[in-house]
Amino acid sequence: MYKVNENYLKLPGSYLFSTIAKKVNAYQEANPDAKIIRLGIGDVTQPIAPAIIEALHKAVDEMGQAETFHGYAPDLGYAFLRETIAKNDYIARGCDISADEIFVSDGAKSDSANIQEIFATDNKIAVCDPVYPVYVDSNAMAGRCGDYDFKTETWSKVIYMPTTAENGFVPEFPKETPDLIYICCPNNPTGTTLTKAQLQEWVDYANRIGAVILYDAAYEAYISEADVVHSIYECNGARSCAIELRSFSKNAGFTGVRLGFTVVPKDLKCGDVSLHGLWARRHGTKFNGAPYIVQRAGEAVYSEAGKAQLKEQVAYYMKNAKAIKEGLSKAGYTVYGGVNAPYIWLKTPEQMSSWDFFDDLLNRANVVGTPGSGFGPHGEGYFRLTAFGNYENTLEALERIQKL
Repeated sequence: MYKVNENYLKLPGSYLFSTIAKKVNAYQEANPDAKIIRLGIGDVTQPIAPAIIEALHKAVDEMGQAETFHGYAPDLGYAFLRETIAKNDYIARGCDISADEIFVSDGAKSDSANIQEIFATDNKIAVCDPVYPVYVDSNAMAGRCGDYDFKTETWSKVIYMPTTAENGFVPEFPKETPDLIYICCPNNPTGTTLTKAQLQEWVDYANRIGAVILYDAAYEAYISEADVVHSIYECNGARSCAIELRSFSKNAGFTGVRLGFTVVPKDLKCGDVSLHGLWARRHGTKFNGAPYIVQRAGEAVYSEAGKAQLKEQVAYYMKNAKAIKEGLSKAGYTVYGGVNAPYIWLKTPEQMSSWDFFDDLLNRANVVGTPGSGFGPHGEGYFRLTAFGNYENTLEALERIQKL
């Protein structure tokens, strides 16, 4: 008789955003005339930039001709894209990262869930709290998190690093020594960041204790402050302790196209074992490569026209973020984020729980956000709004919330 992976049975409920979708769909069915404005999931709304669409069309035409047809992509990604990424995202910022250290994939979510496979199951993970749920859930599926306590909403073997207003959203080094450290910067969900000096301390710490930092830089395009790095490899010593995950979803609107990449430096080793080699083996075995047409679209992101058009899109979303942050502040809410990231992290009013505020906002204002408790126990009493809606809907949602 076959057996199931019992680690899945330990997972509480369904994935956070699946739960939200079910709640919203049920409300819509019961109230078909309600105009619901969704500021919950971090999905973009602006169309893909013209320069990228042009590259997609050209690549599609190539696929229709025998001379330019492409089958399986190289499992680590086409050289034209990897070299373009290395030049623009790393070399241009003074980072010592080469094209053959870049692994192209179908998105940062997949990579952030899969990267744990190359590590032993008895490694201790440390996560900021609140945190993007995929980090914890994927490790729980692998059996690395122990048992879930429904009362405290924590896993027995996970090291939680509170990232709250009380510590300026800067996690402190944990008392227990971790093996794998997840850092998302700019942070999802809080929208806050670490300065270069603060991140350098984490790099030094990881090198000192022999840990690996799994650094999620999905929102780097939204950074506006000079003392916040765009890549962890801007910090000294990061090549020997850090893996970086990147996405084209938030900077180029590829949420429905799917493209991302992970950087694993060749200096990163466990004894004599190269993590670069392990990830290459895993990648080549379990992944058949992102489509050629999508990788050509990714290349166009770095063209002069692409850069200019995407700069406008980022500015559009950050205009939304500014409007939400300023509007809620004037309405008396305590808010964070919205400066280096397209997320607003607000304290729920009158000590309401995160899910109670979700229900209240949905029922009374027909606005959808994300309960902070869904990101971890220290997210309780907070709520996340996204700036990825269109500007008109964002202003209307803000007006509705201000009237509550």
